[in-house]
Amino acid sequence: MSGRFAEAVELAADAHGAQRRLGTRIPYFAHLLVVTGLVIEDGGDEDQAIASMLHDAVEDGGGRPLLEQIRARFGERVAAIVEGCSDSIDAEPEMTWIERKRRYLDHLPEMRDDGLLRVSLADKVHNARSIVRDHRQHGQLLWERFAPRTADDQLWYYGELVKFFLARRPGPLSEDLRRAVAELEQLVERDRASAGG
Repeated sequence: MSGRFAEAVELAADAHGAQRRLGTRIPYFAHLLVVTGLVIEDGGDEDQAIASMLHDAVEDGGGRPLLEQIRARFGERVAAIVEGCSDSIDAEPEMTWIERKRRYLDHLPEMRDDGLLRVSLADKVHNARSIVRDHRQHGQLLWERFAPRTADDQLWYYGELVKFFLARRPGPLSEDLRRAVAELEQLVERDRASAGG
């Protein structure tokens, strides 16, 4: 990794500041580090590592001005990966979580750059693993932090992601996602069985 990567780390730290992972005290920056590590372990190059560090910066508030800054500083490929990983870029009418995720799922088959798919998949793997870990710790209370989204909403979304990535990008990262989602399904089913009996 060159000085470009160090610049991306600094920009990511500036963009995410003191943000925490939803409902936790974990610095958001930890997510970026894990996703970047997964991308590098999967064979990602420096552009993909940079995009991993910045993959949420645009949709989390930087918008198009930050995307253009990323393009100018790190190049077209990094900007394209960041844009492809973003649910939204421009200020637009408020969309529900389900609407944003449907749009993202519809957009996935259009992704042609394997680097973009790698970064997106690594992001989803870490998100799914985090939900599983938090469910182990907090049980059904976990879902309160996602309200009005439900466990079924999350399972639908991650189930669709598993189907897509297993078909389009089979390999260790897709298998990691499948396993995390399968464990999450088991935890949710256990909750339902406990509530029913």
